[in-house]
Amino acid sequence: MAGSSPGEYIKHHLGNLTYGELPEGYVRECAGRDTQTLTESTWTFACNGNEAKDMGFSAFHVDSLAWSGGLGIIMCLLFWMGARKATAGVPSGFMNFIETIIEFIDTQVRDSFHGKSKLVAPLSLVIFCWVFLMNLMDLIPVDFVPATFSWIMTSFFGWTAQEAYFKIVPSTDPNITLSMSFSVMLLVIFFTIKTKGVGGFIGTLALHPFESSNPIVKTLLIPVNLLLETIGLLAKPVSLGLRLFGNMYAGEFVFILLAAMMGTWQFIGAWPWAVFHILVITLQAFIFMVLTIVYLSMAVEDH
Repeated sequence: MAGSSPGEYIKHHLGNLTYGELPEGYVRECAGRDTQTLTESTWTFACNGNEAKDMGFSAFHVDSLAWSGGLGIIMCLLFWMGARKATAGVPSGFMNFIETIIEFIDTQVRDSFHGKSKLVAPLSLVIFCWVFLMNLMDLIPVDFVPATFSWIMTSFFGWTAQEAYFKIVPSTDPNITLSMSFSVMLLVIFFTIKTKGVGGFIGTLALHPFESSNPIVKTLLIPVNLLLETIGLLAKPVSLGLRLFGNMYAGEFVFILLAAMMGTWQFIGAWPWAVFHILVITLQAFIFMVLTIVYLSMAVEDH
């Protein structure tokens, strides 16, 4: 699908289905097609990695957006079905599974969040289940969905195999993980302002960690505190998003590497790694959820 060499195979599997704008005069060199010079700015799908890079920041990773959104809808449907089947009796089967997850999340929130909010528990439930489902896609054989997508696009839409980039694990895309983590940062700011007011939020940045009873020294320390606390505030979402991305990207890369080296015999190495990876995908969803709870708890607490 991506070429005959293992290097081309790996590079193709690590690429996203990218939709973006190419400028006027751009020379397109797509495999299997004649060279084309664009006469005007054009929104299109990238047919190779260079085009995806040249599309810049405004480009969309369609596969990551579609899979993350689709998995979010599936998650909502599952809990909606669970809510419809809820009864006062002893739960069994699917309902027992749903209630176990809810009780587990509720326990984590009660232990880690020291404020009062009706938002934190549902938010934690969504984060854990959504991230887990995105991570779970890593256990699907690396060629199954991309090969099916490639066959559909080449058979019915005239694409070449080299154009059919398609990743199905949203959490291996830093755009997805960082967008989630920066959303958490915005919630941290919101909770801080809601609890302490705008002045209190500014105070958390300007008056800590260095304090002094001397007004002159206190004023002189404000720039230092602002620098340190701002860096700390930004470091939280960056580390939160990159931690999830790094672990899932590494796991996906191992599966792709096994497929590239072993071909149809990849299951020999993939099965043991998949069993171990079940722990990784669950742990990463748990860590993302717990750190979110801790950050929100810190936002409503006094220093």
